[in-house]
Formats: sequence, structure tokens, C-alpha cells
Amino acid sequence: MRVVSGIKPTGNLHLGNYLGAIKQWVGMQADVDAAGGESMYFIADLHGLTEWIEPAALHANTFEIAAAMIASGIDPKKSILFNQARVPAHSELSWLLNNVARVGWLNRMTQFKDKAGKNREGASVGLYDYPVLMAADVLIYSTTHVPVGEDQKQHLELARDIAAKFNLDYGVELLVQPEPLVSKEAPRIMSLRDATQKMSKSNPSDAARINLIDDDDAIAQKFRKAKTDPEPLGETFEDLKDRPEAKNLVTIFAALSDRTPQDVVAEYAGQGFGSFKPALADLAVAKLGPIRDEMVRLTADRAAVDAVLRDGSDRAAALAAPLLRKVQETMGLLV
Repeated sequence: MRVVSGIKPTGNLHLGNYLGAIKQWVGMQADVDAAGGESMYFIADLHGLTEWIEPAALHANTFEIAAAMIASGIDPKKSILFNQARVPAHSELSWLLNNVARVGWLNRMTQFKDKAGKNREGASVGLYDYPVLMAADVLIYSTTHVPVGEDQKQHLELARDIAAKFNLDYGVELLVQPEPLVSKEAPRIMSLRDATQKMSKSNPSDAARINLIDDDDAIAQKFRKAKTDPEPLGETFEDLKDRPEAKNLVTIFAALSDRTPQDVVAEYAGQGFGSFKPALADLAVAKLGPIRDEMVRLTADRAAVDAVLRDGSDRAAALAAPLLRKVQETMGLLV
């Protein structure tokens, strides 16, 4: 069993990034290690180039997310942690697979339509073609399982289609078709100021999100001032379906405490947010404070983070080389 997943270096990581991806990976790391498998997590800096970004910002974001992953519990002794650009096999296999993937397949990718919007003609070729690079990211390691959210299922299906077509075209059984890894559903974390919108770094209000680098006072203040309604919590989580702010805060509490939302609601049933929000603030400070402190320590020790990425990239490159060579031989490129 080999699990592979990546995350774009967007910078200014927040609670939604942590609960929606990184915390999930930490749990998977333990499960896969216990099962005798292998986990690989990478920072997708090549994907970060699909839309214009200042080089210095991309470099800083890559370092920040590496520090956050280590601080959150991704253990370089149990998982291979690396940044994508240091393993050229990703790019090389992507180009080879571009000659297997069909234009019609890419035209059906909904995320390009969403991200390009009305400016499709002005979008980069990389933004259009990045699902093929995503396929290469997992196929290069003969990945057996890929953690996927709802918005990435289509891309995993594309990777499976490319692998199947390659094998059929060349009469081989070389590329493994990865399976989706379904863990407990990642919580969808919404803005603290408008729970109809996802928590995002692009929101102009810093009060709308909990940044992983926020100090304890900032975390507590943001939760105490989070938008809510005047009604107390009911008996069931289902009762909150039409109360987005209440539902969001309960979801966050449950995710941070490794409990079900229903369990949280049952404990605080009949209580107002005057008592619930301080309890949530205390919980968040207790859980996120150590992660922030470790991020600060790692930020001051850039050599240590770089050493982890360099070692992880060397290990990843060694795993990728045999498959890339076999693909090249199969396609008639090595004589």
C-alpha cells in the first residue's frame, strides 16, 4: 500500500487548511504505517505556477507549508515529505502522459472552467493541463491509494483513465490505477464572519479566519467575536441545518476534539453561544498553540526544514526513477 497526496503552497495557512487536509493526513500516516504501508506527502510547487505568483512568494509559501506539515505531525521518519519541483520525474512523466491523455478528457475537467472563469483564452496552458501533471504525481510512484475530496474525484478518474489507456496502447501492465482512499469525511470549514462562504485567505477580513500563525489572544478573540445567532443549541446536529454559523462552530469544535458533531451538540444542548464560544476558544488555543509554536521554531531553523525536504526529495526521486525509465523504454525513447 502506497498513499500519495499533495497540497499547493498557497501561503497564509488557516484552520480550514489544517482540518481539511493536514490533520487528515496525520491520521492516515498513522493508519498506513500501522498497516505496513508507505505514505508520501508533497508540496505541489509546480502546480503553484499555473497562475502568476511572485517567485519569492512561491518560495516562502513552500517553506511555510512544509513547516506547518511537520509541526502538525507529519513525521519524516514515517512519511516521505518533499516538494514536487525537486523530483524532475513528475514533469518528465507529465509530458509523456500528455501524449496519452485526450483533449476531450481535459475539456470535461470542471475545475479549469471554474478557475479560468470568463478568461479562458487568457489562462495559461498549465492551468488547462495541470490534471495531467496531477496524474503523473501519483502514477510515477505506482500509487495504490490517493486521498481525495469531492472536488478532486474527477482528477483521480482522469489518472485512472490515462493509466488504462497507456497500458492498452502499449500492451503492458505497467501503470497502476490508484484507488480513492476514503477516510472520515474532512470537515468543510466556513468563514467566522459569513458561514455561507468557505474560510479563505482571500477574505479581506482577517477576523473571518483562524491563521495557523495566530497567537493565543488572536485565536480566542476571533472565536468570541465569531458571528452566531441568538438561539441556544438544540438537541441534534440536524437541527442546525438552517443555522450556518452555529453549524460551523459546532463542526470546528468536533473536528478539533476528535468527536462527532452530534456528541458536541448533546453536551451543549440548551446552552447559548455565550458559554459555547469561550469553550471553543479554549479548545482551539490548546490544540493550535503547540502547532504555532513549533512552526515559529522551524521558521527560525530553515536549515532543518530544508534538510527534511532534501532528504524526502532524494527518497522520492529514487522511487520514481525505475518507473520513469520503464515508461521511456515502453514508448521507444531509450535505445
